[in-house]
Amino acid sequence: MPVKALYPGTFDPPTNGHVDLIQRGSKLFDHLTVAILVNPVKNPLFTVEERVEMLEEVTGPLGNVSVATFDGLMVAFAREVGASAVLRGIRAISDYEHEFQMALMNRRLAPEVETVFLQPAGRYSFVSSRMVKEVFSFGGDISGLVPPNVVKKLRARIKNGG
Repeated sequence: MPVKALYPGTFDPPTNGHVDLIQRGSKLFDHLTVAILVNPVKNPLFTVEERVEMLEEVTGPLGNVSVATFDGLMVAFAREVGASAVLRGIRAISDYEHEFQMALMNRRLAPEVETVFLQPAGRYSFVSSRMVKEVFSFGGDISGLVPPNVVKKLRARIKNGG
């Protein structure tokens, strides 16, 4: 039976760390759904549609990866798409503490859905969407931290006044 996994997040914007986990996850699972959480409370820089577009562009070459959106409980969406695993990235001990708590709650809510933790490649272990946005907003160089299509979107956003 094919193993489907979900890689949830806000991806605002997608980073090369995200892409690294997506590429590696696509090799571990028969199908990987990159699931963008619709959460207006986080006040995202990019619309959900823009994030879907950016992720579809970078995942296009991967035949077993799709991009979707969801709101509400992640485990409910995992059940909806038939995922038996959730892929999560861990960059540091602080990530682990938060992710471990979430994994335990998810296990309580959906015991049939396993959480799989992956560390990003070392060169991306410090990269976060929040940090990328902050560095970019102050004119810093983010090349190598996000895919080229994301750099273009960020430049267009700043050029058009946010």
